[in-house]
Amino acid sequence: MELENEIMELITNSGYARSLVFQAIRCAREDGDFEQAGQLMQQAQEALSSAHEVQTRLIGEDEGSGKIPVHLIMVHAQDHLMNAIMLVELGREIIALHQKTHR
Repeated sequence: MELENEIMELITNSGYARSLVFQAIRCAREDGDFEQAGQLMQQAQEALSSAHEVQTRLIGEDEGSGKIPVHLIMVHAQDHLMNAIMLVELGREIIALHQKTHR
């Protein structure tokens, strides 16, 4: 049951990071509120870091030897994390473009 909780934590934090990035982009695009966008991006990075900590812990427990069973939910969690990582990076670029064109 603990493994399932860790996987759900990975999914939850990754999804939260993703949601925060979209909020940040909206703040930049619709309101020109780059300070708020920056704060949301910081929160997204913190959520992403929490998710990454879970992933790192699971990798360490597995030790590359298949100790942790890979189920569909684990693949789903990894997919969420990788999408969140990409979106945080892309979100920074999108916000920077909005900031540049907002002047």
